[in-house]
Amino acid sequence: MTEHMTTAHPTPPPVTVTLEAGPAGAGSIDDFELFYARRAVDRFRTLLGRQGLLDLLAADIEEGNAVLRESARTSRGAFKAGTTVLATKGLTSGAFLAWMDKAFAGDERVLLAAHPEHYVMGTDEIGARVVENIGPHVADFYMGGWGTDALDWAKDAAELLPESEFPRKMSSNLFLADGTVVGRALIQFGDTAEGFTSNLTVYFPVTCPDEVLDHHLRHYAVEFRNWIVAASTARA
Repeated sequence: MTEHMTTAHPTPPPVTVTLEAGPAGAGSIDDFELFYARRAVDRFRTLLGRQGLLDLLAADIEEGNAVLRESARTSRGAFKAGTTVLATKGLTSGAFLAWMDKAFAGDERVLLAAHPEHYVMGTDEIGARVVENIGPHVADFYMGGWGTDALDWAKDAAELLPESEFPRKMSSNLFLADGTVVGRALIQFGDTAEGFTSNLTVYFPVTCPDEVLDHHLRHYAVEFRNWIVAASTARA
C-alpha cells in the first residue's frame, strides 16, 4: 500500500487596495462607500415614506415581533444586560440632550439617519414608536417610562451609576403594541473635563441569543455616535 503525502500550501496574503490618487479632498475608500450607502438609504426612505416602509416590512415585523414575544414568554420576566460606553470630546451632555429633545419632538429624518436599520421613529396613539432591527429581526415596539423616577426596575438596576458622576439618566421599557415587555434601556450621561461619557445599557429577555444583545451594543455605538456628531454639527 502506497502512502500518499499531501503538501500544505501556504495561505496567500490578503489582497489590499490602497487609494493613491484621484478624488479631491480627504477620505478613504471606506469613507466614500459609507457616504454613498447613506445617500442610497436616505433616498429609499424618502421615496417610500413611513407607510411605504411599514407596508414593505410588514411580514418581517410580524416575524420579528413573534420571536421577541416568545423570548419574553420563556424568560418569565428575567433579562440580561449589556453596555456600550462612548467617550465624546468637544461637546457637553447638556448640549447633546437638548439637541436630542428637539429631534425627538419632530425631526424624524435626522433620527432615522443615525442608523441604516432605522425605519420609523415617531409617536402614535400608544406612544413613542420605533421600528428597527433588534439583532437580525425587524421589530416594531414602543418606548415608555422615561425618567429614573418612572420605573422601579431602574432604581435597583445593577448597572445604575452614581448620581454624582452621571446625573443625566433615562430609563424605559421596550414593549410591543400588545403590552409585552421585550426589553429595557438605561441611558446615563456624565460630563468630563473634555466632553462627556455615554453609558448605554440595553436589556433583553434571557432566552434571546447572545448575538441579539451584542448586535444591539453595536447598534448603540453607531446611532449615538451619529447623533452626537449631528448635534455638534447643528451647533457649528
